[in-house]
Amino acid sequence: MSEFIKITGAKEHNLKNINLSIPKNELVVFTGLSGSGKSTLAFDTLYAEGQRRYIESLSSYARQFLGRVGKPDVERIEGLTPAIAIDQKSTSKNPRSTVGTITEIYDYLRLLYARVGTQHCYKCGKPVSKMSISDIIDQINTLPQGSKIMLLAPLVREKKGSFEAELEKLRNDGFVRAQIDGVMQRLDDEIELSKTKKHTIKAVIDRIELRAENHLRLIEGVEKAVALSFGEIEISIVNADEMGLLQNHMHFSEHNACFDCKISYESLEPLSFSFNSPKGACPACDGLGMNFSLDQSKVINENLSVEAGALKLLYGFNKSYYYKFCLAFCEQNEINAKIPFNELAAHEQKALLYGNASNIKFTWKRHHLERRFEGALRLSYEMLKDSKDFSDYMIEKECSECKGKRLNKGSLAVKVAGKSLGELISMQIKECFAFMNEDSNFAYLSAQNATIAEPILKEVRERLAFLCDVGLGYLSLGRDARTISGGEAQRIRIASQIGSGLSGVMYVLDEPSIGLHEKDTMRLIKTLRSLQEKGNSVLVVEHDKKTMQSADFIIDIGPKAGVMGGEVVFAGTYKELLKSKTLTAQYLNGKESINFAKNRAQNNWLEIKNANINNIKNLSVKIPLSNLVGITGVSGSGKSSLILGTLLPRALEQLTRSKITPNANTAHIDGLEQLDKVIYLDQSPIGRTPRSNPATYTGVMDEIRELFCATKEAKLRGYKAGRFSFNVKGGRCEKCSGDGAITVEMHFLPDISVVCDACKGKRYNEATLEIKYKGKNIADILEMSVAEALEFFKAVPKIHAKLATICAVGLEYITLGQSATTLSGGEAQRMKLAKELSRSDTGKTLYILDEPTTGLHFADVARLVSVLQSLVELGNSVVVIEHNLDVIKNCDYLIDMGPEGGDLGGQVIATGSPKELAKNHKKTHSFTGEFLEGELKAMK
Repeated sequence: MSEFIKITGAKEHNLKNINLSIPKNELVVFTGLSGSGKSTLAFDTLYAEGQRRYIESLSSYARQFLGRVGKPDVERIEGLTPAIAIDQKSTSKNPRSTVGTITEIYDYLRLLYARVGTQHCYKCGKPVSKMSISDIIDQINTLPQGSKIMLLAPLVREKKGSFEAELEKLRNDGFVRAQIDGVMQRLDDEIELSKTKKHTIKAVIDRIELRAENHLRLIEGVEKAVALSFGEIEISIVNADEMGLLQNHMHFSEHNACFDCKISYESLEPLSFSFNSPKGACPACDGLGMNFSLDQSKVINENLSVEAGALKLLYGFNKSYYYKFCLAFCEQNEINAKIPFNELAAHEQKALLYGNASNIKFTWKRHHLERRFEGALRLSYEMLKDSKDFSDYMIEKECSECKGKRLNKGSLAVKVAGKSLGELISMQIKECFAFMNEDSNFAYLSAQNATIAEPILKEVRERLAFLCDVGLGYLSLGRDARTISGGEAQRIRIASQIGSGLSGVMYVLDEPSIGLHEKDTMRLIKTLRSLQEKGNSVLVVEHDKKTMQSADFIIDIGPKAGVMGGEVVFAGTYKELLKSKTLTAQYLNGKESINFAKNRAQNNWLEIKNANINNIKNLSVKIPLSNLVGITGVSGSGKSSLILGTLLPRALEQLTRSKITPNANTAHIDGLEQLDKVIYLDQSPIGRTPRSNPATYTGVMDEIRELFCATKEAKLRGYKAGRFSFNVKGGRCEKCSGDGAITVEMHFLPDISVVCDACKGKRYNEATLEIKYKGKNIADILEMSVAEALEFFKAVPKIHAKLATICAVGLEYITLGQSATTLSGGEAQRMKLAKELSRSDTGKTLYILDEPTTGLHFADVARLVSVLQSLVELGNSVVVIEHNLDVIKNCDYLIDMGPEGGDLGGQVIATGSPKELAKNHKKTHSFTGEFLEGELKAMK
């Protein structure tokens, strides 16, 4: 069996006929510049071929139900094993998905609670049990021998009446005693009960001392009590103190019901704990854990009077019937409708918003809006002639019924080891893991239930351990999957794969260190090692120094990016890499460094006040303007909550009047008036179809089309700019509809994309291609790299300026017509940055970037930091959420969150320059400062 994966003649995308041997069953890192071909080799060649071969091994019938994988452009790959890709694809955007559901841990917990959970009454909290007579007798026999017990049949519980007929029936049936309102009485005595008072009556069936010779008598007594009280029996232990027992009373039932509250419960099953099923979901929020209600701050203009329209969204204005009714209400209740709403007394404001006891009709419209919104209807009232979507005025709030736990009352009342399922999934994963691993928590289980629970607990414990190992202990199982980053989602899948226990597999991972603080990276590497030690090949596309240092084998792709890359410039160990002359080696051995620090002063500030979101509670913090500001801290410390969940939506709302996703964050931000716009640059694709490309996205294509239609030949033919678009009829090739290729469906084989034989992949028809500018037709232009186009259009200022910004962010190697779907996340983000740079600058823009170094090589990071610094030099403000020390050390000001993740985070533990954080890290307990100290020393 070969010990290597041997690649011969790999030519996919920009790869230049690569021949390479990769050692199997080792940790291998692919590195190199962004766009050099790393992902193409790892994912589009090795993984794609591994997947294709597996699918080809199946029957033609099975293949038609699986995803179709094309054959990569490679001559031969030997020694290939089954492949699994763990990339950064986003998790489900369904609000019903949680960390627990996507890891399948929640499914095991549902089974655990259904099989060994103890039902309690959600109203009074008493245990609810369903037991056979033999179960009841077995439970009674767990009491020590010699215990003196009284068997009671509960007949009446807290009801008004004299109950003469019931007492007479007991006498006729031969019963001697009854416990009435807690007092033992003989039935042959005269008993008079008040009709107007509540009474509790229990018939005394027998009084028995637990001994072997009394076993038959115990059985008969239990059967008689159960028959008399329709399935209920109570045991009173007379000598509990003498026997050293903590309880002197026991209650059993043949039914799932609470006798005290007269509430019946269905038998438990896994669906009883599913918030996606009517059996388990909270009826108030339908299992979502949250509801929508009107956001008072958005429906009231507190600076206006009622008469001037302070409440016009709720009650209309001027000619509206509700407006007139509102004024009449003010007059009736002596509320001044002429002064600003915020000057009214609190009780007057409340009356206007919620009505009062004497006027229920007044609040009809508010509540009708909420009901209609919950029914997912779009509204149009007389005061909103333009039919605005009322979702703009709604706020997402925790469900008041289930408190965000998603389950109904009955399901939340079921407990295992004293915890409800809602409580368990609200705990941090590391806390949940500790709780589930404490054997004493489950010691109370009977032998039978312990046997049932054992395999379930084993699976839960293993999966929780794997999540902790990949640095996700700060999450909770109830965390909404929509709030999970790409890096977190990838690490969740890594944990799942470790749990599968497979060996002989080739795992291909895409930058698993994304979103991880330096503190957690070694834990991740340990996890990757555990995958490798099981006999798997672990191939990682990565730029992290620690990961490279820990690798068995490193493959450096270069020498540059795009058409200037696609070659293996180094393959060997880390020590050998340090001695080489590749660009990667120069940054690792210190010959090249990233040092653009400006040490700017902090004069003007944004101040966030009273932020409350996720683990952030009542936080206030100041962010300097006209600075490069880094938001740092361990994973889960609250960085994204502070910036993306607080600053960004509030800034968008105030500066751009943008529709934002409503949330319950009550933060207020001072200082936004110093800015004129906010721009968020993420790594989402710049286009979702092959028709999108850098030229169309940046607007360069519009300028080029205008240039072509202005040529003499185009004017003679009457061609307009639309003639040079491959998206509309006229100038494009109609056989391929401007795609340049035709896709042929192959049923159970992968679809084949063939070059269009009419236009030969040019996208345009012959007549359009005859129009030329400086000897080049429109198709030739789209095939140019940005660097070539920059030189070609140097005499056209508008085009040249836009192309120059693309080069400035390090994307000179991509072609103008390159499909947007082939750009990496890092390339997409830099393309967005280039588009913003090409616009006229006011010097009052707030730029927000989340992990911009994702997918970037050291050299790319250097370019990125240089561009960000140039933005700040123009007077703009840049806020970066980042873990990369090369970016952090070049910031003017840092805000470090922590000290840990989850509930132990959400605080600002340190602020100041990188040097100040490094100097004071022991005092502030800043992990960021600790690693910065080492980084800054290395620079010296």
